[in-house]
Amino acid sequence: MRKSTNLSGMFAWLFGACVLAGAFRAGAQTPETVGSGELFLRLNKLNVLGSVLYVAAHPDDENSRLIAYMAKDRLYRTGYLSMTRGDGGQNLIGDEQGVELGLIRTQEMLAARRVDGAEQFFTRAFDFGFSKSTQEALKTWNREKILSDVVWVIRKFQPDVIVTRFPEDSRAGHGHHSASAVLAHEAFAAAADPNRFPEQLKYGVKPWQARRLLWNIFNYGGDNAPGGDQMKIDVGGYNPILGKSYGEIAAASRTNHKSQGAALTPARGQSWEFFDQVAGETAHSDPMENIQTTWSRVEGGAGIQAMIDKLIREYSLANPEKSVPGLVNLYTAIGRLKEGYWKTQKLKEVQQLIEMCSGLWLEASVHSGYIAQGDRLPVNFVINNRLNAKIAVDEIIINGYDTLYRQELQANRNYSFSYDLLVSADKPVTQPYWLAAEMSQGSYNVKDQTLIGDPQSGPAYEAKFRLTIEGRDFVFTRPVQYKYTDPVKGELYEPLTVLPPVTGQFDPALTLFTDGEARNFEVQTKSQTRQPVQAAVRITQADGIDIKQLGGANTPVVTYAATPAGKGVESGVVYSRLLLDRGGRTDSAQQLKTISYDHIPRIDYFRPAVGKFVTADIKIAGKRIGYIEGAGDKLPQALQQMGYEVVLLREKDITPGSLRQYDAILTGIRAYDVHEWLLEKYDVLMEYVKEGGNLVVQYNRNSIGNTGTKIGPYPFAVSNSRVTDETAKIRFTQPDHAVLNFPNKITDRDFDGWIQERGIYFAGQLDPAYETVLSMKDPGESEQKGSLVIAGYGKGKFVYTGLVFFRELPAGVPGAYRLMANIIALNYKKGF
Repeated sequence: MRKSTNLSGMFAWLFGACVLAGAFRAGAQTPETVGSGELFLRLNKLNVLGSVLYVAAHPDDENSRLIAYMAKDRLYRTGYLSMTRGDGGQNLIGDEQGVELGLIRTQEMLAARRVDGAEQFFTRAFDFGFSKSTQEALKTWNREKILSDVVWVIRKFQPDVIVTRFPEDSRAGHGHHSASAVLAHEAFAAAADPNRFPEQLKYGVKPWQARRLLWNIFNYGGDNAPGGDQMKIDVGGYNPILGKSYGEIAAASRTNHKSQGAALTPARGQSWEFFDQVAGETAHSDPMENIQTTWSRVEGGAGIQAMIDKLIREYSLANPEKSVPGLVNLYTAIGRLKEGYWKTQKLKEVQQLIEMCSGLWLEASVHSGYIAQGDRLPVNFVINNRLNAKIAVDEIIINGYDTLYRQELQANRNYSFSYDLLVSADKPVTQPYWLAAEMSQGSYNVKDQTLIGDPQSGPAYEAKFRLTIEGRDFVFTRPVQYKYTDPVKGELYEPLTVLPPVTGQFDPALTLFTDGEARNFEVQTKSQTRQPVQAAVRITQADGIDIKQLGGANTPVVTYAATPAGKGVESGVVYSRLLLDRGGRTDSAQQLKTISYDHIPRIDYFRPAVGKFVTADIKIAGKRIGYIEGAGDKLPQALQQMGYEVVLLREKDITPGSLRQYDAILTGIRAYDVHEWLLEKYDVLMEYVKEGGNLVVQYNRNSIGNTGTKIGPYPFAVSNSRVTDETAKIRFTQPDHAVLNFPNKITDRDFDGWIQERGIYFAGQLDPAYETVLSMKDPGESEQKGSLVIAGYGKGKFVYTGLVFFRELPAGVPGAYRLMANIIALNYKKGF
């Protein structure tokens, strides 16, 4: 039912000024601000009807310079389709892995696109880690499933030209890379075939044939060096309107890939990009050769182009609002054209320009980032006609509620009012759409075809502002966002998250049993609603684990004691779920997980509240561990569960006197990459080893191929060697070595259940002083012996390992715990 509201009395009059036009982008931390120079560039883009789709495998695979050039210089509609969200990589800024890392990299990609001007798309493929085989990647992803996603994006985006970053063979250097090229090639033809994936056609797309498919040649490890016969273009130009070269824009774009440490030095001057023809019409001088990119490709477009030319000639940098009447007339004229792709696209662009040139400010904000199902949500609306265009408000709609009135907007005045929105008890909680359903082994499952390809979910709520501008109706949409002012960072915008009435979690999420003795854990629940919640909390029994409540029934924190059932310790992993009984039904409780970094919006997602219980016969020797954190891992917590006392060490702690108290010192993954001071502590650490200590260094990258890097007591180099098959057979080259026997007897069973891979960045070019005790290989390759190398030095031991303990221990792999205990015990005085 329409609700009529008198404007008088609902708007508070406030005053402010801003010379930049504003437009929101969903998920951005602040509204986009566009100056007059950028508006002029976008006016010129109205006359460009061309599109380019770039295709690769991961976040940061894209050629940011070429993308910026295509979007900002040639003014084509430009997109980047990444097969994965980068879930399987390493994290340089925190300890998130897997799905959580994919969430971070999704937002980093969106931030990069806001800089270089392209649009972002993803398939449902999951980044399962480094792959050495195209076929492995295609099989794990489900080839037809991901091909259908690429076809869907092509049919929606309708690119004139598709450009791949990688070749289809081993020169790509990664199975995901080559697989992305294979899928792009197959989709180039399949997207045009109505018999391929015909179920997509009922969603409004149609078969689409791109004119050509090109490979953007690059130099990877010395391969693929461009020759003299490839097509090439110079993308190193300078854009005086933006005040930057495309190399500088590219560097600013890639700097957003902070979790990968992928920042570039800004490039200035001539820069050539090379292309090889893969399929379609041959081009000799330019990727868009012989492709019509003006209004002549649209029936009736000649008159449209003339209108745009006039707008460009008469555009005023000082008074962009003077273009609004002409833009409204242009919108009306384009609206009379026959339905088609470019009509739809250009109507969107013109409406955005009308908004920006008028200086229109529209906002829907709330005072908290969270709201529970069933609660009331006060929403604040603000409208400002900052440059005095001829604008009137007709209606504001949110969640079916609308106000009906007509109000002419005076110049540069804030019109504000609030409305209390009732959040339905059935409103879905805020969840990234690709995490809504349980995933398959190598891909996410998405039931709604229309969501596939989208970089992120839509906002929890949107407000629609229906305005009359120069006599014509327009509807502008804004996400409802949490707005606040940080005393240091200033004004910020964050997403609004809808919560269930109650959330819960196990603490710790993983409980490790090493000796059959009881371990305590807590179940923590939190009421997220302002309303009383009548719910009983209980947990399911885990097979083989006796769980008893110790007290605090129906309180926010309940303590339990868990004990392995039966005699002895049998290795295994079992689970318990948290359940909520309320209103005559039983639901699985949801755990709220939040990821927060300054460079991206706050990320919230939900997962079932589950406790993991791991039993493993683990003996330890030594007690006190010094740990130097690296690029982010969860090993310190895992070591504590094993029974060690773990002390986190900083630069000031690395002194000869202080290190003697530790039975072993471990460095986190990539510690030498992120702490320059570690190299300066080389002599102190070697003295610790020489005097009887045990230094364990987990994998690093920056010293790849350099035997002179001072990490160990004798020369070795970090290599790119790795074993990606997590089930690869392990061979014990020195079965009597202490690391395989004390305090735990290591057998083949200890390598069961490993996840993603065996190891990465193995040691190579070893000095004869190093011992190797393990050998493994990927299918079809030679044996690799650098996953675990050990050297005696003075009275102590030095260890370098590329085994992925940073993945296996948090995942609760029993054998990984046992092997780590042996590595730590290598120089235990009462030991082997």
